[in-house]
Amino acid sequence: MHYVAIVSVLAFAQVIIMGVLVARARGRYGVAAPSVTGHEVFERYFRVHLNTLEQLVIFIPSMWLFAHYVSPRWAAAAGVLFLVGRVVYATSYIRDPKSRSLGFALGAVPMLLMMVGVLVSAIHALMTGQ
Repeated sequence: MHYVAIVSVLAFAQVIIMGVLVARARGRYGVAAPSVTGHEVFERYFRVHLNTLEQLVIFIPSMWLFAHYVSPRWAAAAGVLFLVGRVVYATSYIRDPKSRSLGFALGAVPMLLMMVGVLVSAIHALMTGQ
């Protein structure tokens, strides 16, 4: 479970870094708080950060449940792929929002696989009395 804890902290750090990037973009593009619109590039930074927060709500519990029911090492590996996917998503979305598909898939696929793995494993445990 140590690997899962490390990946969790890295995910939290990633969101904090994205928040810092949003703050810097506010200054660079002149978008004063609490506004969340005003310059297209700022809005991209903001949207990447918000989307990552939205994904984190599903990712973290899925990873921990997968670690419990299936495998901590596989959960951490899927978590690393999620983190890489979020970096690819962020860089591509900020450059051109239409190019975000690969990054989104790299993050979404491992998350969905972990959710399915948890569901299958939990149902199996219920049915076999484990």
